[in-house]
Order: sequence, then C-alpha cells, then structure tokens
Amino acid sequence: MTEPRTLTSTLVQLIRRQIADGLYAPGSRLPSIRELAARHGCAKNTIVNVFEELTALGVAEPRRGSGFFVCATPARPKEDEEGSLSRAMDVVWLMREQLKHDASHLRLGDGFPPVEWLHDVRLDKFHQKVVRTGIGALFGYGSRFGYLPLRQHLVHKLAQHGIEAGTGQIVLTHGANQALDIVIRNFIRPGDRVLVDEPGYYMLYGKLKLSGARIVGIPRLADGPDLEVLERELKLPGKPPLFFTQSLAHNPTASDTAPHKAHQILQLADRYDALIVENDAFADFKPATAARIATLDQLRRTLYIGSFSKSVSAALRVGFIACHRDLASDLADIKMLVHMSSSEYCERTLDVILSDGHFSRHTARLRDRLTQATEQASHQLEQLGAELFCAPQQSMYLWARFPAFGDAKLLAQALMERRIVLAPGSIFHVDTEQVVPWSRFNVGLLADPRFASAMGEILAGKAVIPGR
Repeated sequence: MTEPRTLTSTLVQLIRRQIADGLYAPGSRLPSIRELAARHGCAKNTIVNVFEELTALGVAEPRRGSGFFVCATPARPKEDEEGSLSRAMDVVWLMREQLKHDASHLRLGDGFPPVEWLHDVRLDKFHQKVVRTGIGALFGYGSRFGYLPLRQHLVHKLAQHGIEAGTGQIVLTHGANQALDIVIRNFIRPGDRVLVDEPGYYMLYGKLKLSGARIVGIPRLADGPDLEVLERELKLPGKPPLFFTQSLAHNPTASDTAPHKAHQILQLADRYDALIVENDAFADFKPATAARIATLDQLRRTLYIGSFSKSVSAALRVGFIACHRDLASDLADIKMLVHMSSSEYCERTLDVILSDGHFSRHTARLRDRLTQATEQASHQLEQLGAELFCAPQQSMYLWARFPAFGDAKLLAQALMERRIVLAPGSIFHVDTEQVVPWSRFNVGLLADPRFASAMGEILAGKAVIPGR
C-alpha cells in the first residue's frame, strides 16, 4: 500500500524541481493528467494525487476546463541568491562553478585535471587528419553505435584491462554523462529503487532524481562499498536494483575497491540477480591491470562506462558504454531516439589521437604527474592538520576533513570569502542537507600558495568565522 504514496511523493518532488529549474515557467500550463500518466507509466489516479499535492503546496493551480497551471509566483525549494554558499551548494551550484572561467578564483573543488596537464594533446593539429578520414561523412549523423574505427580501437583498449568485447558491444556516447543518462532511461522508472556509492558522483544523483528514482546510498569505505549494507539492500523484495559504482579513483573519496571486494560484489550481483554499472572515467590515470569488476565479470552483469573527458579534453565529449551485445543494441536505439547520434567529428578526432603513438606517452606522463601531485597534496593537507579518508597512490581527488570544522560548508564559506571555491561533502550525498565534515580537493590545484595562505588565516582565526 506504500508504493503509490511513494511514487506520488517522488513525482511531486520531480515537478517542483522542474519548475524551479525553469522547465515550466510561472503561469504556464502543466502537462495533462493523461500525458503525465503515460510519460511515467502510472495510473491517472496517481497523477491526480500529484496535482492535489502541488495545489496544496501552492505550486500549481487548477483552471476549470483548461487543466493545471504553474502559479504566478510558485513555491520554490528554499534557497538564497545565486552564488551564496548558504543557498545550498547543491549539484547545480557545483556544475555552475566548474563551468566558470574566472582566474581570480582558485577552484579547489574542480573535477578536471589542470589544463596544462593536457596541453600536449593539441586538438587543432588533428583537424586535417580528421578531414582526410572522409569529409563526406562529417555532414551526416553517423551510426547509432558510433564511429566503427574508434570502437575497434576501444576493443583493444578494453583488452588491456582484461575485458573481452566486440565492436557490437560498444556504444559511443557524448561523454560518460550521456552514457549514464542512456542507462537510466533504459532501466529506471519513477519510484524504482537504485543503489549508489555514498558519498558518490553528484551528477549521477541529479540524473536519478530527475528520473524519479528512489536513491539508496551504499556507504563507501576506504577499500570500497560496504558489503553488508549492499547485501541487505539486494535482499529486499521487488525488482533487482542497479548498483552504480566507481571501482577505481572513486569520486569523491579517492578510494579503490579492493580486489577481494570486487569479487564479492560480483558474487552478490549473481546471487540476487542485480546489474552493476561501473563508471571508470579515470581509466587513463590508473594502471591498465588495476582490478575492475567488468574484468572479472566480462560484461555479463556489468555495464562498463568510460570517458576521455579527463585525459584528452572535456570539450571533445567522447565516452562509451560496453555491455553484452543484446543490451548494447537496445542502448544504441535509446541513444538514437533521444539524441539521434553522438558526434562523429569528435569520434573521428579521438580515433586519430589514439592512432598517434604520442597518446600512450601522454597517458604515461599523466599517471606520473598524478602520482607526484597526489603525494604532494596528501603531505600538504596533513601538514595543515587535515585527516585523509584514505591514502591513494594516484587520484585526481583527496577526501579530507579538518577537525576544527564539523560542517564543511562553514569551511567552504570561509574559503569563498578568500576567492577559493571548495566542494563541501554534502554535495556528494543523496541528502544534500545533512552535515558532512569532509570535502573534495583537487590534487592538481592544492599546490597553489593561495590555499595554504588562506587556511593559515582561517585556522588562526576560526573562532570568529560567521556561523560557528
């Protein structure tokens, strides 16, 4: 008897967020009861209940014979002016911060490597080679699976990780985020229970919330997911859930799943008929032989997601999904329906880059740089009195807390006043309102002297920080 109530609540939250984000403007007409019921695969009575709650909340108003409309000044989730840390520091805030290009701010919570690490992959020098691969094809949409020669390259790349896959098992995407979006569209319906690493990838949480999923966090430990909690959730009756996880260079904790845990996760998936979505966005920064669930599973129960945004360029936007053949065809169809195709120009550019012998030297330098930066950043944080969640050999992020700050948002606020943008830990939790002492630090940016100087001032005068 609780399922319709849960679904109603989920859809109310979804529509409120869509209104807050501007999808439905004040005074505009909302989709009809019939449209929403069809869109979300539920009974019309459920949508009637949704509209009743939206009306009671002051978000929507009925108009006789015309349907439901967004109130002229609809109630919004509690937030302050844009740019203020007190407004929530949610997923959208962090995304906006990462898309800014303001040299006056040190973006210590940024998700990408420093730009200078990627300068030797000069995209402009590959254009003529791309054109020579077939200029006529650059005016069309391309294959629903993506550019075949690049998929052939990825077959060899996956083989280096010990994953055997054919070209028909690989779907190219517009980055890892589109890959996640396609997987969610294929598997998740409003009200479905989905398991995720917690803390975990904030963009994934945002996508799942938009889909109306019920997100269940599996605590992330220093050696990977908490297996007791994972098994408890998998045992629950109902449709076997998907489990989204990052085995290596976990975002944000920097932890790697221990090999024995990877085996146990796969055993649990077999036992309870679950699927695992393994996001390996930092594959080029880790040894090819590092333990991956997809290597053990050979894509039976694992959907493996990769990306080149971190190791080549975020502007190029090329990612992929590798999975079993029948599912790959279904995912390619969804990609075609929703996005028509990925960019063949970008895919051809990446294929040219991978064909150049320089790329293997580039990724080797990236791993060396990251190892050195991780060691230096760990030492610097510990010197400042921070506690590290784990001690990775190489990771783009470190997950750390300062004992003087029980709430990382207070530290973030103090740093923001000094033009340093931190990523406080609450952003990486399903419930972004909870108090979290941890923060994510980009190891490539910690060496900037502005951070050590600011932390010295803050720690010396922490008693006068507003809100403490």
